[in-house]
Amino acid sequence: MQHIPVNDTVKTPAERFTGDVYLTMIKTPEPPSRLVASLVRFTPGARTNWHSHAVGQTLHVTDGVGLVVNRDGQVIRMRAGETVWTPPGEEHWHGGTDTTCMSHIAMLEGPEEGGDGTTWLEPVTDQQYHDAHQRS
Repeated sequence: MQHIPVNDTVKTPAERFTGDVYLTMIKTPEPPSRLVASLVRFTPGARTNWHSHAVGQTLHVTDGVGLVVNRDGQVIRMRAGETVWTPPGEEHWHGGTDTTCMSHIAMLEGPEEGGDGTTWLEPVTDQQYHDAHQRS
């Protein structure tokens, strides 16, 4: 057993997120484990870019209300205590609502060759963000 010290919270990079998003790493992969886990906090209106994960991703909301949206237009409004899973390769984005902060624990498994297996894509436009709110 090993106690993992608390990591610093960092502001996420603007080339992958819109708005103010803060990340605290919980677990980085240490072979043979490939688990990556982090606490991510979104301010109102903040969101990820479109992205996908090689082995999928699980989000467990710890506080607030947020959205998860895929390319097919499915919108899930997620609340504290709820968990959402996105399958491998599914392009999606997630973030806070326009009026509410949202925090979640993001858990994913990195691919065997290392890294976290995230493919970052283009930013979510303001229109896409607005449309998702209308459908939620």
